[in-house]
Amino acid sequence: MQVATQSALITNDAVTLGILAVILGAVFYTNASPHPFWRKFYSFIPALLLCYFLPSLLNTFGIVDGDSSSLYFVASRYLLPACLVLLILSVDLKAIIGLGPKAIIMFLTGTLGIVIGGPIALLVMSYFDPSLTANMGPESVWRGMTTLAGSWIGGSANQAAMKEVYDVGGEIFSVMVTVDVIVANIWMAVLLYLASRAKQIDARTGADTRAIEALQRNVEKYQAENSRIPNLTDLMLIVAVGFGVTGFSHFAADLLGPFFTEHYPWTEQYSLTSKFFWVVVIVTTIGLAMSFTPARHLEAAGASKVASAYLYILVATIGLHMDVTRILDTPIYFMIGVIWMLVHGGLMLVVAKLIKAPLFYVAVGSQANIGGAASAPVVAAAFHPALAPVGVLLAVLGYALGTYMAWFSGQIMQLFVQ
Repeated sequence: MQVATQSALITNDAVTLGILAVILGAVFYTNASPHPFWRKFYSFIPALLLCYFLPSLLNTFGIVDGDSSSLYFVASRYLLPACLVLLILSVDLKAIIGLGPKAIIMFLTGTLGIVIGGPIALLVMSYFDPSLTANMGPESVWRGMTTLAGSWIGGSANQAAMKEVYDVGGEIFSVMVTVDVIVANIWMAVLLYLASRAKQIDARTGADTRAIEALQRNVEKYQAENSRIPNLTDLMLIVAVGFGVTGFSHFAADLLGPFFTEHYPWTEQYSLTSKFFWVVVIVTTIGLAMSFTPARHLEAAGASKVASAYLYILVATIGLHMDVTRILDTPIYFMIGVIWMLVHGGLMLVVAKLIKAPLFYVAVGSQANIGGAASAPVVAAAFHPALAPVGVLLAVLGYALGTYMAWFSGQIMQLFVQ
């Protein structure tokens, strides 16, 4: 791992990783404690949310510089693919298909919320500051917002595509990157909190959760009937499958990304030139293929538990990039992001109420847009590890739609420019 060079109290990634590990251990230890205080505490504050929030304090108070740390890169490029393989290899694909069309409907609703949320937020805030709709060439606010739309529908590749398509200036782009990080991370925290209250919320809204519950019961039944205490061979096979497939996916991505970049540059709009896109697609495909082989029985030895450990390390490294004090640097742009996200979330809740979609579809459909493959499975797994593949599949769909929908949102915002 690299050693960070920015000014912070701790600049060594090895030390930072140790601190994150202790934080995760403390959260899980207290969460399992029978002590009345901790039982009461965790009835209000989800453990997963703490695993995300506590590391953010390290960055906020300058103990660690999250931007200089390479831990997130390591976790997202190495641990995340291994996690996805181990979660998907035991998946019941037929049961996931049986979840029905509501997951897709909510994902597309979330996409629509991003497309129209940007223009609405720009229009609302321009009432307080008319200069937001002024034509300032490459530094125009609406141009910068197109990159935010690209990020919140597809991901960083789509965000970069919008920067080129709309000739976005460097200054406004930097501002929007800050808004992206802050608002998207706060929204993810909200979704993780809601996930801990899913049963109560679904009961109150009358959502039909039978298909999700059936999938969860099938997984739990399989685990109860086949689970065993893993020996060293089991654990080494789990590690071999997780990182073996991860290594192959990176090998293939290193070939496919440059190939499409060189020979088919126009496929950038589909994210086919992105190596990370290919890593996610390949590990998902191999994981699904392995679910039809004896490899799926690794779940009995605890494959999903090992995957969950990887996942929580990823959550902690994501939190390490959060700095709430940066809101003060760009308050008006932060408010644009907040209004934008409220439109997105509000539209999803309205549609969910109309079609009686469970909170799971709302949360995962939203995060598949906002966070993509790096965090959609995190939110999905917060409901149940068996549901993580749903987040991955929807996130891949976001890669394909991101450039088109962000471009369309930009066309709408351009209408307000004076």
